[in-house]
Amino acid sequence: MFGLEALDLARIQFAFTISFHILFPAITIGLASYLAVLEGLWLKTRNDTYRDLYHFWSKIFAVNFGMGVVSGLVMAYQFGTNWSRFSDFAGAVTGPLLTYEVLTAFFLEAGFLGVMLFGWNKVGRGLHFFSTVMVAIGTLISTFWILASNSWMQTPQGFEIVNGQVIPTDWLAIIFNPSFPYRLMHMATAAFVATAFFVGSSAAWHLLRGKDNPAIRTMLSMAMWMALIVAPIQAVIGDFHGLNTLEHQPAKIAAIEGHWENKGDEATPLILFGWPDMKEEKTKFAVEIPYLGSLILTHSLDKQVPALKEFPPEDRPNSTVVFWSFRIMVGLGFLMIFTGLWSLWLRKRDTLYTSRPFLYLALWMGPSGLIAILAGWFTTEIGRQPWVVYGLMRTADASSNHSFMQMSITLIMFVVVYFALFGAGLGYMMRLVRKGPKISEGAETPDGGPGKQRTPARPLSAADDSADADHDTPSLTKEI
Repeated sequence: MFGLEALDLARIQFAFTISFHILFPAITIGLASYLAVLEGLWLKTRNDTYRDLYHFWSKIFAVNFGMGVVSGLVMAYQFGTNWSRFSDFAGAVTGPLLTYEVLTAFFLEAGFLGVMLFGWNKVGRGLHFFSTVMVAIGTLISTFWILASNSWMQTPQGFEIVNGQVIPTDWLAIIFNPSFPYRLMHMATAAFVATAFFVGSSAAWHLLRGKDNPAIRTMLSMAMWMALIVAPIQAVIGDFHGLNTLEHQPAKIAAIEGHWENKGDEATPLILFGWPDMKEEKTKFAVEIPYLGSLILTHSLDKQVPALKEFPPEDRPNSTVVFWSFRIMVGLGFLMIFTGLWSLWLRKRDTLYTSRPFLYLALWMGPSGLIAILAGWFTTEIGRQPWVVYGLMRTADASSNHSFMQMSITLIMFVVVYFALFGAGLGYMMRLVRKGPKISEGAETPDGGPGKQRTPARPLSAADDSADADHDTPSLTKEI
């Protein structure tokens, strides 16, 4: 079917599940830190706006956290079901790294999550704030171990191969492999930027509907400050990451640039747009800027970038895909920087909260961070091909011995279940966002003492039924 084989379906299935999964941890990382900042500001200033925002976003965090855990479990099982040869080959490295993630990050998050979600009036303010900070740190520790494992697959070191299996010889070298620092900073920063635009978009939506209050304004203000500061930093990190990739994975850079061959001693041009054709080995309809490719990728005007024809055809990544996925990521990055700069200009003119063109831009930029993360992830993973462990094991040698029919059935089942389950979850989460924060008048959240309101001790119950209180919006049950 469509020229696909069982291996192709296994790759599509993993790409599909990880594309769903990566969205939830990204927002979880950003929201956890955002909640820590909000609670810290409330403790310092006693401004009820920060407390109201904390309670509002903690509900959305709870739903997002639950969906992230579920989607992550499914993804982990695929290493054993669809990629058993890879697990046999590299499990001695990837297995312990993922175990460290569970033993440190997940236990830390789980240990303090209940206090964070349900202990507002049941424990001291200092302990509650400490719990929120621990959850935020736990999400970053989780990022650390996941990126260490994936980065090792990109730039493996600290091992030896014995009887066809990877045997660790230096764990520090494995963890702190050459691409790890850049990829860790790039991913963590991407999560913060994506969350900033998610928060800013929700604030813009409420302002455009005429719901203007201190909480909504604070949401937009904090989000735009984050965009203004962090989006340019992300561009700088991306530049360092690109230099590292050029050193260790030159074929990936050549594919990203759609660059097929060098001409004499000429500097490498930057191809802005075009269509890399893998069969004809050229980029059609190319729009080039002379010298700029060398300037960006080597920081010089005379050095050349490796070309795809310098690598055997079987070792070339799919340039058609990564060429465009990279440009989507970069294009959205420039839009984020522009949005941050525009917000600063409007802030100085005291029209940040009333400029409808800007609010519409902020609204539509809501998913931009998540789309950029997916585009960057596709660039990284497809650009590593045809290797599952770069230079050591090919993807074709890593998959389990499943038939085309088996992979087709499971892929269809994943698509149906994921869209039904996570579609409902995302729908509910967006209803919470549309409801907006409740503005209190100095009253604390009710506690769970005798004869008082109680909160069920389930993580997702932290997202209470306040979304259903909006009688203008049909209930989730009716939608399903």
